[in-house]
Amino acid sequence: MRAAIVEAPGKISVSTVPDPSPGPRDVVVRVASCGLCGTDLHILQGEFAPTLPIVPGHEFAGEVVAAGADVTEVSVGDKVAVDPSLHCHECRYCRAGRGNLCDRWAAIGVSVAGGAAEYAVAPVANCVRLPDHVDVADAALIEPLSCAVRGYDVLSGTLGAEVLIYGSGTMGLMMLELAKRTGAASVDVLDVNPDRLATAGLLGCSRSAAAAEELDRGPRGWDVVVDATGNAAAIQDGLGRVAKGGTFLQFGVSDYATTAVIEPYRIYNQEITITGSMAVLHSFERAAALFAAGVLDPAVFISDRLPLEQYPEAMERFQAGQGRKIVVEP
Repeated sequence: MRAAIVEAPGKISVSTVPDPSPGPRDVVVRVASCGLCGTDLHILQGEFAPTLPIVPGHEFAGEVVAAGADVTEVSVGDKVAVDPSLHCHECRYCRAGRGNLCDRWAAIGVSVAGGAAEYAVAPVANCVRLPDHVDVADAALIEPLSCAVRGYDVLSGTLGAEVLIYGSGTMGLMMLELAKRTGAASVDVLDVNPDRLATAGLLGCSRSAAAAEELDRGPRGWDVVVDATGNAAAIQDGLGRVAKGGTFLQFGVSDYATTAVIEPYRIYNQEITITGSMAVLHSFERAAALFAAGVLDPAVFISDRLPLEQYPEAMERFQAGQGRKIVVEP
């Protein structure tokens, strides 16, 4: 089969590799679509993945074409979306129900071969069967949506909150859509990319701007501030925009070396919460259900569809900040 391979930091190619075969509790999925995201850039830079080479791709969906001897939950021909998370189920965090913090955390497309290929192997426990009306060519959006659902689990949203989101890429737009549906009174979006801001406006944000100063908010701040960029300057600015009693959510994935300065007295005196959201936790099935119910419009979110052979070009386009969600279709 053909697969994209990150061979070394900064080096990626598309090559022929052996076809996968399932273990007793695994399935083989014929990949219909595989999304690119910031984690893939980190892997390309040599971060996150414990060893290279690796077949990337943790956002994917497709059709089951083979199943292990002990698989009963799905059948050949079923359409599935795949939760890439791999937990040990033995460490302190797994036993406490916090598998996304697993001491031996791994993921399909991060530490084992992923969905940037014609076929991918996944444990059947990680597969969510999709209803007939869902197009698997769009269903790569379910994994990032599950991360956004986890983000809102962490936020424990309050009805009537005023929300500020940094970044209107795929994840920022998903956070916008969920904010609207969890009772936010207003959702403002910031981005330096005018095309992406236009999409935020199309999806119904309250206001949009290139910088918070343009929103004429004054010293009051926002009840909830979400960074969906991982950018140090955005994070630093966002920390200063949280209202009294408000919450700052670090949702975007930063480089390892990224730092920000906090003001301990202000955090204490104004009872500000600073928190983070790591990947997926008990949120994939809910994301699949929301997606099937039409919470996202794939035509708005997916800006580019490229063949697998153009995976390196797709990564270049993504790295340059072009488009919104870019998917490859084997």
